[in-house]
Amino acid sequence: MKVTATALPEVLLIEPQVFGDARGFFMESWNEARFNAAVGHDVHFVQDNHSRSAKGVLRGLHYQLAPHAQGKLVRCVSGAVFDVAVDMRRSSPRFGRWVGFELSAENQRQMWIPPGFAHGFVVISDTADFLYKTSGRYAPECEGAVRWDDPTLGVAWPLGGEAAKLSAKDVAAPLLSDAKTFD
Repeated sequence: MKVTATALPEVLLIEPQVFGDARGFFMESWNEARFNAAVGHDVHFVQDNHSRSAKGVLRGLHYQLAPHAQGKLVRCVSGAVFDVAVDMRRSSPRFGRWVGFELSAENQRQMWIPPGFAHGFVVISDTADFLYKTSGRYAPECEGAVRWDDPTLGVAWPLGGEAAKLSAKDVAAPLLSDAKTFD
């Protein structure tokens, strides 16, 4: 597997080795020892989530605060998304900065978003199936969100001039200046 640090060094872009032939392909989508070596510490995943969304659906930007902070290993297994991580750690010199990458069934990329970062994605294909491995269970009392279109963040969502399709929760998310953050 190829692991690349991003402009937010704790956020990693992971490209598994894919073996393909006329029959299809095989890949190891996750290996505990290799993953832990790549991130530099042990990560224990406790939950897997799967979402299906239509083109233009934007989910995020979400995170969980301590004591139930969550890391996420994400990938798109059908279709394509533009996936984003935002540094939500006030003590970080990169606080409020973001990175984004296309994850798709075709490119097989994965992204590691550690605790302390918000996460979101927008579907850029007709539909997309998206998988999340999480290092913490969902705890509604620790849930945080920041507005997807906060001008302070300036995330360049590839919406092609269309309006994002949002949940009521995401419409109501606070701006970064009002959001709960990590120390």
